[in-house]
Amino acid sequence: MNTLKSSRKIAIIFLVIVAMVSVACSSSSSDNKKAKVIDLPQTIAASEVPQGGELTIGAEQEPDCLDFIDICSGSSWGFWTVAVNTLPRAYQVERVYDGKKPTDGWEYKKTVLLAKDVELETDPVQKMTYTIHEDAVWSDGEPITGEDFVYTWDQIANGENIYDQTGWKDIKSVVVDKDDDKVVVVTMKTKYADWKALFGGNYGVLPSHLLKGKDRNAIMKDGYAFSGGPFMVEAWNKEQSIVLVPNDKYWGDKAHLDKVTFQFITDTTAEFAAFQDGEVSAIYPQPQIDVIEAINSGGLDDSNKIVNAVTGNIEALWLNNDRAPFDSKAVRQALGYSLDRDSIVKALFGGIGVTKSLDSFVSALLPNFADSKSFSRYKLDTKKADKLLTGDGWKKNKDGVYEKKGKLLEFEIVTTEGNRRRQLTMEVIQKQLQDLGWKVTLSPVDAGDLFGDLGPSGNFQAAIYAQVLTSLSPNDCVLFCSDNIPTEENDLSGNNWTRTKISEVDKLSKAADAELDEDKRQELVKKAGALLADDATSIPIDPLPNIFLWNKKVLGPLDENPVQGPFWNLADWGVEK
Repeated sequence: MNTLKSSRKIAIIFLVIVAMVSVACSSSSSDNKKAKVIDLPQTIAASEVPQGGELTIGAEQEPDCLDFIDICSGSSWGFWTVAVNTLPRAYQVERVYDGKKPTDGWEYKKTVLLAKDVELETDPVQKMTYTIHEDAVWSDGEPITGEDFVYTWDQIANGENIYDQTGWKDIKSVVVDKDDDKVVVVTMKTKYADWKALFGGNYGVLPSHLLKGKDRNAIMKDGYAFSGGPFMVEAWNKEQSIVLVPNDKYWGDKAHLDKVTFQFITDTTAEFAAFQDGEVSAIYPQPQIDVIEAINSGGLDDSNKIVNAVTGNIEALWLNNDRAPFDSKAVRQALGYSLDRDSIVKALFGGIGVTKSLDSFVSALLPNFADSKSFSRYKLDTKKADKLLTGDGWKKNKDGVYEKKGKLLEFEIVTTEGNRRRQLTMEVIQKQLQDLGWKVTLSPVDAGDLFGDLGPSGNFQAAIYAQVLTSLSPNDCVLFCSDNIPTEENDLSGNNWTRTKISEVDKLSKAADAELDEDKRQELVKKAGALLADDATSIPIDPLPNIFLWNKKVLGPLDENPVQGPFWNLADWGVEK
């Protein structure tokens, strides 16, 4: 790549965005368009897909590890490509169809791992009885049994360096039926609303007979040889690709393809060029500006596409509440009033109809849980921002920069390097704030450093990245409950990287997680959201629209699953011969 040309292009786009931001500031809200979803293209059913053939797919990020329980598994790409295709799960998220065309609804559906739906009891305690399919086996031919459920629970609830223990810590016991090892009873300590995400979600189920008593992380992190899904890992060629091949012991519908290669192309522009040149047959690119321009130019006649703004993503300016200057509520609130978030979103995603910032930490996929008024108060208001800062002891110095007790109002934003859209987002935020008396530095970092070290350890002031749902449930407690703060004592487990500590949010979010009545649960989540907004614990920016492109020679019921990614039904895909 020609670095000079790339840098020049970024500079030009940045100037265009700044100009668009300026225009947006003077535009009325009526100019904003409703975020649109391009209808799912009509594709052939899995039963009509030809057998055989190989497929190469572009992957924007190489996972740091494939031990999905460990904190090293923060990359969504490992989950989308490998976990959903190799690890059995009790329930998965699927689109709800009305018989004619897909709706926007998604719900949990039983997978082939189970012989029947789980038997749920709620009184006096919550119990779930899982009956595993008689034919369910691991790739070595060993049966999948209740012992695999016991092992998986124990590793997550009681292990070290755990990515997220939400729900798993609330399990009292997992007991295999003494007369049938295909039946297992899970008893909860407290009620748990999102129980269908257990033994699914980010983790699936792991093989006890291969891992128990051994170093799970050492066996799995660099790629594992077992599978309970339609595919298995043939090879992980570091910095090049991950290769999947069919699991011939899979008891469900067999994969149509002979081989699938996920080729790592971490630069979105290069990835898009590879797609246009036919080097890869499908991509799931982040919505970079040049990709959006190419989509709107009509130059993708040989491709199908889905552009979806109803995602499970929450991209935000995440603030470390334990690090200055964001250990001050007044500073966090002032930051909210110093940004024009709508203009940033419109400049970045207006080309695909996304023009409004997120006003909640609930994703667009779960609108009934969102209090849309929560963050709507935070619009550009320099007077409010200045009043908050001066009330907190800050005063502009002779250079026009806020200062307090000899310290400048300055902070560093980190984000994943190589992501031009996030780089541009940082630069626009930097300009908006520096014009108002803040001092901001930008530091793109390797994704592995951000998600494997800086985030969990809290060694950052502010960061731009997306939280992505792995279940159909609001993740307020996952992100903001104080007992989910990673610490040395809990081996840096937990996803509350912002170090948010609001006792009432803890109370409401835990009550919501334990509430089985959907209406009551929604109200609890909304109340917690209002408190998070008042605290300005972080600043939501956009829903990070999903873009899925594939060559028309790729056949099957392809769909963009906002929870499990676009490769969730990869076994149903095929290629035209």
